[in-house]
Amino acid sequence: MRISVAQRRARLGVRHRLARRTASVAEAAASVVALHGTDPATVFLSAGARLESPGPEPVERALYEDRTLVRMTGMRRTVFAVPVELVPVVHHSSALAVAKQERKKLLRFLAEGGGWDEAWVGEVEASVLRLLAESGEATAAELGALEPRLRQQVRVAVGKPYEATQGVSTRLLGLMAMEGRLVRRGRPSGTWISGQVRWGVAPEMAELTVQEAQAELVRRWLAAFGPGTEGDVKWWTGWTLGDVRRALGSIGAVTVELDEGVGYVLPDDLDPVPAPPPWAALLPALDPTPMGWQGRDWYLPQAHRSELFDRSGNVGPTVWWDGEVVGGWAQRGDGEIVWRLLSDVGADARSSIETEVMGLASWLAGVKVTPRFRTPLERELSA
Repeated sequence: MRISVAQRRARLGVRHRLARRTASVAEAAASVVALHGTDPATVFLSAGARLESPGPEPVERALYEDRTLVRMTGMRRTVFAVPVELVPVVHHSSALAVAKQERKKLLRFLAEGGGWDEAWVGEVEASVLRLLAESGEATAAELGALEPRLRQQVRVAVGKPYEATQGVSTRLLGLMAMEGRLVRRGRPSGTWISGQVRWGVAPEMAELTVQEAQAELVRRWLAAFGPGTEGDVKWWTGWTLGDVRRALGSIGAVTVELDEGVGYVLPDDLDPVPAPPPWAALLPALDPTPMGWQGRDWYLPQAHRSELFDRSGNVGPTVWWDGEVVGGWAQRGDGEIVWRLLSDVGADARSSIETEVMGLASWLAGVKVTPRFRTPLERELSA
C-alpha cells in the first residue's frame, strides 16, 4: 500500500489537532505524544496552537493544579511535558537509560572538579529527598539554603573559550528527576515563560519492562505521526536501530510505501483519512510537529531549512498552510508578531495566516517570547 504526501499532510492536520482543535490541554499534548519542554514557553505556545480557547491559564492548570501534564526528561535527553498516564512509558523506555549515562558523567564531573566521591553524592541525594519530604516542594536555591553542599561550584572546560562554572544542584537535581526520584511540579515565580523549577518528591509509578515501555511508546508515536520510517522512529526516540525494530515488530506494525521508501503504520491504520478543510497555524520553536520526523521533505521544503533551523538542528517558529511549512514568524521587542512567507500560497492562505497571527497576539497580550535556540529567520524578523 502506498501513502501519498497529500494523505500524510491530512493525517498531520487532523491528528496533531491543527486542523481540528481541542478543548483539552492533555489531549493537545497526547496528539503529538508529548509537548517539547526544553524551552518553557514552547509548552504554552504548542498547546495554544491546538486549543479551541488558547491562553496560559488552561496550560498552567494542567501543569500545576490538575497535574495532567508532567515535565520530565525523556527521549534524546530532552525535556517534555508528558500526559500523566504516559510518564511510566517514557521513564522506562527512555529516561532510565539516559540517567544511567548521566550518572557516570556526574560522578566523573564531581570527582575531577571537587574531589567528591559517590558516597558524598549519595549523602546529598538523601538529604534532598528528606528536605522535600518535609517541605513539599522547593526551588534549587531554596534547597541550597538548607543543604549547603548543593551550592558547591565546579569549573568546567577549564582553559577553553567556553569555560564556565556549574553548581552541583544544576546537575544533581536534574539527574534525580531522570531517575524518577524527583519531579518538576510547582508553579514558578514570575510569568508563565519563567524557566524556574520547583522540585518535589516523585510519586510512585507503574513498573514496566524496557521492552513493554518501548513498544507502547512506538505505538503512540505511530498513532500520532505514522506513517514513518525506521529512521524517523530511531531519530525521535534516540534508541538503537535494534530497539526500534523490536518495538515495531512487537506491535505488529505494517509496512507501507512512502516517497522516501518503506514506512510503517499501525495494523488498524490503513484506511485513508479524509482531508480536512485548508488550515493555517503558527507553531513555536521546537514544536513537536516539525520535530517529529527525521525525513522532512514531504512537509518542509529543503530550501527553507537553513533559515528555519539552527546549526544544531533545532527548528524555530514556523508558519504552516494545509500541512506544509511555508514561512516563519517572530516577535519584535515590543511584542509585535511579524512573519514572512517563504512559499507563494495565495490570497486565501494569507488571510487565514493573518487570522492566526491576530489570535496569537490576542492571547499573548504583549508577553514577549524569545526562543532559547534562535534561528536565522527568527533573528532577522525580530530585529
